[in-house]
Parts: sequence; C-alpha cells; structure tokens
Amino acid sequence: MILLALLKIFLLILPLLIAVAYLTLAERKIMASIQRRKGPNVVGIYGLLQPLADGLKLFVKETILPSSASTKIFIIAPILTFFVGLLSWCVIPFGEGLVYADLNIGVLYLLSISSLGVYGIIIAGWSSNSKYAFLGALRSTAQMISYEVSIGLIIISVLLCTGSLNFSEIVLAQQTVWYFIPLFPMMIMFYISILAETNRAPFDLPEAEAELVAGYNVEYSAMGFALFFLGEYANMILMSSLTVLLFFGGWLPIFNWNFFFWIPAIIWFSLKTTLLLFGFIWVRSSFPRYRYDQLMRLGWKVFLPYSLSYIFFVSSILISFDWLPQ
Repeated sequence: MILLALLKIFLLILPLLIAVAYLTLAERKIMASIQRRKGPNVVGIYGLLQPLADGLKLFVKETILPSSASTKIFIIAPILTFFVGLLSWCVIPFGEGLVYADLNIGVLYLLSISSLGVYGIIIAGWSSNSKYAFLGALRSTAQMISYEVSIGLIIISVLLCTGSLNFSEIVLAQQTVWYFIPLFPMMIMFYISILAETNRAPFDLPEAEAELVAGYNVEYSAMGFALFFLGEYANMILMSSLTVLLFFGGWLPIFNWNFFFWIPAIIWFSLKTTLLLFGFIWVRSSFPRYRYDQLMRLGWKVFLPYSLSYIFFVSSILISFDWLPQ
C-alpha cells in the first residue's frame, strides 16, 4: 500500500514539475511572438532544453543568506510555499477515477490548503528583515486574502447548482451543459480573480519591478528563489485546472458530442487547462499594471457585491423552478 501511494504521488508530481518547467518556456516564447522578437532558441532545438538549463543554473548557484535575516524561518518559507502548492493537487481529478484522493469535501480541502500559501509569503517577507521584501509580502497577503473572498463566493454559486463538494461530482453534473454558459458572469469574475490570486499581471503588484525590484522574494537566490518560482507556476496551473473543473466540464466534452469521446480524458482536460494558461500569458503581454487602490477597489467594491448578488439570483432561480439538486 505504501509503495502504491508513493507511486501515485510520483505520477502526480513528476508531470506537474515538467509542466511547470515548460510553462515558463511557453510563456517566454509566446510573449516573444506577441512582442515581435525571438524567444529562447539557443539551448537545444528551438530552445526546448532552456528550462532544464535554467533549473540546473539555479541548482548549482550559491545560496546567499542575508546577515540580518532570521535564517531558519528564511529557509523554511520557500519550502512551505512549494509544499503547499503540491498538496493542493491531491483532490484534482484528471478523469473519472483519475484522482489521488476523491474527497467528499474536496472544495473545502482545496480552499483551506490554498489559503495556507499566504503564510509562506508573509514569513518570507518578514524573515528577510528588508523593508522592500516586507512591503511586497504585505501587498501580496492583502491581495490574496481580498480575492479569496470573491473566489469563495463564486464557487458557492457552482455548489448551489451541483449540491456537492466533490470535484468529480461537480464535473459529472455538467454532462448536459457546462456551467460557464448559465454562470458566464461568474466565470469571467473567477478568471480575473485567479489572475489576482496568483499575483499575475495586470495584478502583479507584489512583484512590481519598477518600485519593489522583486517583492517578497527579493532577498532569495538559487534554490530558495527556484522554490518560490515553482510554487507560483504550479499555482497558475492549479487555478486553471480549477476553472476547468468548475466551469468547463473537466474532462467531459461539450453537449455530449460523440466526436470527442475518442480523446482520452486526461488529454482533453489538459487541452482546456492549456488554453486558460495561454490566457494568463496573453493578459500579461497586453495589459498595463493596475494601481494598488484600483486593485483593492475591484476586489471589494465590484467583485464582492456582484458575486454576493449572483448567489441570491442563482438560488432564487433554483428554488423558483424547483431545480435544487437532491
């Protein structure tokens, strides 16, 4: 049993780490194409070995510990961020039965684990004993907490339609129609919220290079920086996968089109996730950064009231037509 559990963990983590590595390459290539320049094209054919070269470079570089930092906590922070980023994947189903732990409270588990990521960031900023790192950590923490509220409320709208906290059951409830059609405004708000939750442009205020250099991880180098980097990109893939599960039918084809049944579930799921990740990169290439007051205004004065009102709207429709799931 232990060997089987270890094998399942290995089969889950290894493809994730490869996906993170090549997501960085895809981002650099796509952004280069959008900006009419060449991306990485020297290391390997078409630059395909560039992520491996970058990983090796970070692995062999010297780890520098600031003399004024709280050393033990400083080292723990990136490990915690990376570990929390991997834990969230336990409940993500890639196909029917293709999940490490099919929990009945999978949504609650995911929300609780993902909220722990704030601790790694605030610990990194505080333990660095640098005003710039601490300011970046405070920005990031405030931003993540603000948009977790709207993300939670939007998920409640989906749960009202499904009647279950199990991700597999949420996907199977979309066999007739994907939820992005009846819940389209919620899907748009959710996608914008996950951009803010993962500190991605145009909401990359914690890492604003112009005024904060690199935010909470400014004092980190070598493997410490690499772990933060891996955690951030793993979180991007996680949030895109979550969007696919909640609004795009997971591994299911749209409207039960038989044409798609020959495609393996995991490939179909991965294609949807890849399209959403392309949106992350496209937005980064196209939009300028928000001001911090605009960021907070969007979260608390726009998304919060809209998501709350949509919960009342969805629940009233379900009750009026007696569509509440049993």
